[in-house]
Amino acid sequence: MQLIIVSGRSGSGKTVALRALEDLGYYCVDNLPVALLPTLVHTVSESHENIAISIDVRNISGENDELTDALEFLPHEIKPDILYIDASDEVLIRRYGETRRSHPLSRGDYTLADAIIAEGQLLETLATQACWRIDSSELSVHELIEQVTERVLGRKQNKLMLVFMSFGFKHGVPSTADTVFDARILPNPHWEPELRPFNGLDAPVQNYLGKQPMVTDFIYQTQNFISHWLPYFQRSNRSYLTIAIGCTGGQHRSVYIVEKLAERMAELHPHIRIKHRELDRKHAKS
Repeated sequence: MQLIIVSGRSGSGKTVALRALEDLGYYCVDNLPVALLPTLVHTVSESHENIAISIDVRNISGENDELTDALEFLPHEIKPDILYIDASDEVLIRRYGETRRSHPLSRGDYTLADAIIAEGQLLETLATQACWRIDSSELSVHELIEQVTERVLGRKQNKLMLVFMSFGFKHGVPSTADTVFDARILPNPHWEPELRPFNGLDAPVQNYLGKQPMVTDFIYQTQNFISHWLPYFQRSNRSYLTIAIGCTGGQHRSVYIVEKLAERMAELHPHIRIKHRELDRKHAKS
């Protein structure tokens, strides 16, 4: 049986994560008091193979040993995975402003900013024990669900999920990237007027980049780097690895390179996902 504890500061996306786990077939319980965790697991472990529960600041007393004590009363064969979701203080404040909800710790002369900081301190024990940490500051709901799914499926299948992501440096480096390769040194189709309307998924751009020796060398050497170090990542008990390829705008070079790398690595590694951050965001808006 797999037990996942979902936690994090209010407004970070715990409810979304729990919904994603429910879609994966987990028996989910929201806002469970820590002291009741052993009782719940003993009660439902025979009827449910996978359980996910969320714990937030309302469910803990602030005692540092409370979680440790609860985990000690779990069946010995159950080793819980903790998923901790967070976001920057600024983003959490903005989200509360948009929803006009009150913070669980808002009381007396506590400002919203004070409550958010205090919440992080109360959840520090959970955060330090987390095997998965996700920063949702720049993630859409769909992107957060994807990240939760990738991490959980990778662990459940005992296989490392290899994610290839294209992005544009002018929009920021992805916070989820484990390794980043910079493709801005390569010939840019953007400066070819007839290619500018296309992206790296389109044949005209692919034909152009496929004829560039620098691009071919870049893909070949990047593939060699990944192939060499991938076994070491697998041995480290990771459930996912995100390789990010960046160009200026995330439209042409990085998209093409991600497609080619994923195609080649698929022959060596069966668990691969492709993401094109800027293209996905553009499609989401259209």
